[in-house]
Amino acid sequence: MKQVLQEVQKINIKDYDYGLPDERIARYPAVPRDSSRLLIYDGKNLSQDVFRRVADHLPSPALMVFNNTKVIHARLLFHKSSGAGIEIFCLEPAEPADYVQSFQALGSCEWFCLVGNSKKWKEDSLHKEFRSGELSIQLQATRTGQNGRLQCIRFDWQCAQKTLHFSEVLELAGVIPIPPYLKRESENSDESNYQTVYSKIKGSVAAPTAGLHFSEEELSKLDQKNILRRELTLHVSASTFQPVKSAHLQEHPMHLEFFTVERELIEELMQNKNPLIAVGTTSVRSLESLYWFGLQLLENKGNDSGDMVIDQWFPYLDHKDCTKEKALSAVLDYMDRNKQDRFCASTRLLIAPGYRFRLVKAMLTNFHQPQSTLLLLVAAFVGEDWKRIYRYALDQGFRFLSYGDSSLLFPGKLQPESE
Repeated sequence: MKQVLQEVQKINIKDYDYGLPDERIARYPAVPRDSSRLLIYDGKNLSQDVFRRVADHLPSPALMVFNNTKVIHARLLFHKSSGAGIEIFCLEPAEPADYVQSFQALGSCEWFCLVGNSKKWKEDSLHKEFRSGELSIQLQATRTGQNGRLQCIRFDWQCAQKTLHFSEVLELAGVIPIPPYLKRESENSDESNYQTVYSKIKGSVAAPTAGLHFSEEELSKLDQKNILRRELTLHVSASTFQPVKSAHLQEHPMHLEFFTVERELIEELMQNKNPLIAVGTTSVRSLESLYWFGLQLLENKGNDSGDMVIDQWFPYLDHKDCTKEKALSAVLDYMDRNKQDRFCASTRLLIAPGYRFRLVKAMLTNFHQPQSTLLLLVAAFVGEDWKRIYRYALDQGFRFLSYGDSSLLFPGKLQPESE
């Protein structure tokens, strides 16, 4: 395993580059959403179809896992009296640190944020007054600290007519964030287009884009084909889509993302013998992280002290092999000891060539940026064939990135797991 770690850390990110013409980046989604195109890779052959027929290409029975996170209005735009604009991009809660508690906060809370045009912010606080119908809201932003490239911002708000939770303040005052590579401002259509039809839990600042292709009709087709649909929640961070900036992977600090999984799903994963299909790289990272949390708990012999975080290099260290059943059982034991109905943790899991997948057998995913950790994940899943897949997609006119087309990837022929 030590050799595997060294090989992964020595990965040259330039080996995961490809030419992506600007005109191939989809600025808007296909309409309707399930009319997008679908590339199918079966471990050897490449073919294509329309996404509305995705169920025809899936094994049955199977277990399919979706990320039900919901994108928040994370961009807050302030203007100084001079006219200078300052953008505050809310990334993750600081105080209270829990997403639910922060969204339910009344009057004040703190978030870690990216600040655009921060050099123009010289006074103590920024102020923004806005109206929504009969409501008049005053919002104040104050810098309280620094956390690496992020600034800690305290938000204070007042509304004479109504008591507002912070989630309502963001909904009224903020703008839905769309990726910068779309090279346009958010539009009204993005309010629905940049959310999956099954989004529920607020917290993401970027959409889990593989799920954007599903319509309610497509979800019903999965049910009819005996494909079980289950959900987890990973709040997608703004760093998810960023290219790796270091020459070698060893210098790349993997971003941290928070996720939750209900106890019922973990129990189902333990017993599942059918192919596990992940919708999106965020679902892949969450499901695979569950295994590593279980192994970490086993190696700590049930010691629950310390933060529940998976380090980016943990899977590549020397470990005794462990079945998924033992690993997931350790997670359930941890939940029992701590009287939890859902498993809540954070992960820096970095999946790159050299990684061995423990749970996921197939995935749906969009086409990702060159030199990104998302492309590395795809390369880890399908091997060197990632180059053939992306060349096919470019040659056949597929659209790329968040609003682009989709791919269904099988590393090989799927078989039910042995008893």
